[in-house]
Amino acid sequence: MPTAVVTGANSGIGNAFAQILIDEGYDVHAADREAGPPLQALQCRLHVLDVSSPESISAFAAQLQDKPVDVLLNVAGVMAPREQDALETVNINVLEKIFAVNTYGPLLLTQALLPNLLATSGSRVGIVSSRVGSIGDNSTGGTYAYRASKAAVNSIGKSMAMELKDKGVVVSLLHPGFVKSNLTTGSEPHPESVMPDEAASKLWKVMMSKGIEETGMFWHREGYELPW
Repeated sequence: MPTAVVTGANSGIGNAFAQILIDEGYDVHAADREAGPPLQALQCRLHVLDVSSPESISAFAAQLQDKPVDVLLNVAGVMAPREQDALETVNINVLEKIFAVNTYGPLLLTQALLPNLLATSGSRVGIVSSRVGSIGDNSTGGTYAYRASKAAVNSIGKSMAMELKDKGVVVSLLHPGFVKSNLTTGSEPHPESVMPDEAASKLWKVMMSKGIEETGMFWHREGYELPW
């Protein structure tokens, strides 16, 4: 039975991804910093994991020991309210909080689980990013911490892909599009928003369709490549 690790599994896309992997027959390790009802409802191995905490990451990796990991999905993410993430208002506290989860988390967790990923052939790393992290596609500005955190994690994912290519690990940067989730609590849903299960299902199909020659690329949930 292949093994998968999914972060941010207490809500939204992370929870939907975990359920997809359970249905696909994976031994799923679903993790989140909060073990709420959505996480507890998953019929798999459950973990409390704060990806912004190196200590929490180390403890999680220790629980997995030397178990091979076939799929690592870095889904956990946070976003500040727009009024706190504007040019006039963003501050170091907002920046540090957003970067700790969205940028440092995927890097440090992947680093910690690298022996597990390399213990099996053809493993995959998915990083849920966002189109707002595209510098080439930026036509509106705003959301400084969130936008920059996603641009930075795109760079990290690309570097991972280049380093791990010879080892057969496929790294995919994934844009889910507008999704109805608690990430933007208090904001009106975008008219093009989809439910988390639809976004996760489409991203899963995109991710699993990519081979080593396409590692390190940035994909929209509908399957087309996005600019950096």
